[in-house]
Amino acid sequence: MSRYVDSVCRVCRREGMKLYLKGDRCYTDKCAIDRRNYPPGQHRVTRKKQSDYSLQLREKQKVKYLYGLAEGQFSLFFERAERMKGATGTNFISLLERRLDNVVFRLGFASSRGEARQLVKHGFFCVNEKKVNIPSFLVKQGEVISLRRKSDRVTHSFESSGKRERPPWLEVDSKSMKGIVKALPTREDVTLPIEEKLIVEFYSR
Repeated sequence: MSRYVDSVCRVCRREGMKLYLKGDRCYTDKCAIDRRNYPPGQHRVTRKKQSDYSLQLREKQKVKYLYGLAEGQFSLFFERAERMKGATGTNFISLLERRLDNVVFRLGFASSRGEARQLVKHGFFCVNEKKVNIPSFLVKQGEVISLRRKSDRVTHSFESSGKRERPPWLEVDSKSMKGIVKALPTREDVTLPIEEKLIVEFYSR
């Protein structure tokens, strides 16, 4: 399945909640879900009672769009989580959080995960002083994420990121614009509206 290229605001309206896919715009009164809090479509179809399968599918789609993954990537991460010790759902969310593009976004270097992915691909960041341009790179405890080259775009995002709450497993050095992975993320650290149990049920059918 190819990557979603349509308006991301439609995704938020379809899921009925803010997924913060548009960066700074999501924090303003221009946010589409604040202005039109109903599903996209010509006739404003109201949400009907959903089946168990529908709930599971929608949760999978929501998380997939939230982290900006293609279907194949999403499935591979889930399979990896299944092979790990512990609860599959918790492992899955932890793996998604550890992706470098998500960490760059969480640290405030980008206004959205999509922007973070683009910056990583273009070689803007180093992990432990080594250039990494793979968005799916999984960070480890103790690693340092630093800016490889300066950019007004990154600086602006970093300065305006105060409106977002940074997770406790990451530490930011504002002076040197570096981020440190203090610990691996736990389920309690992830406050996103995710019901991973539904995703596990979807793949267990």
